[in-house]
Amino acid sequence: MLLTTAIFSLCGFINAVFARNFDDVSIIPTFVLTPLTYLGGVFYSIDLLPPFWKAVSMVNPILHMVSAFRYGILGVSEVNIALALALMVITAVLLYLYCVNLLVDGRRIRG
Repeated sequence: MLLTTAIFSLCGFINAVFARNFDDVSIIPTFVLTPLTYLGGVFYSIDLLPPFWKAVSMVNPILHMVSAFRYGILGVSEVNIALALALMVITAVLLYLYCVNLLVDGRRIRG
């Protein structure tokens, strides 16, 4: 749960840094997060998908987060849980380093 929270928080920070106004903030959730959620196995098992869409879903980071939550709550996962956790840790670390870099550069920060 903490890894998922960290990933979404860091992505939100990056989104906020690059948004020029309040309306720009909604672009990422609408056009990126919503399709990833629908292909992430949130509402169905990815085993029900045709082979092409199952392969597309396997590279979706939301699928790995959902599977980690399911494993934590139900003890069932559609993907390798060690791989899912490793991908989440790597993603969180990379996003953190990018956010620190944005803060050090002072990009779009008023002061």
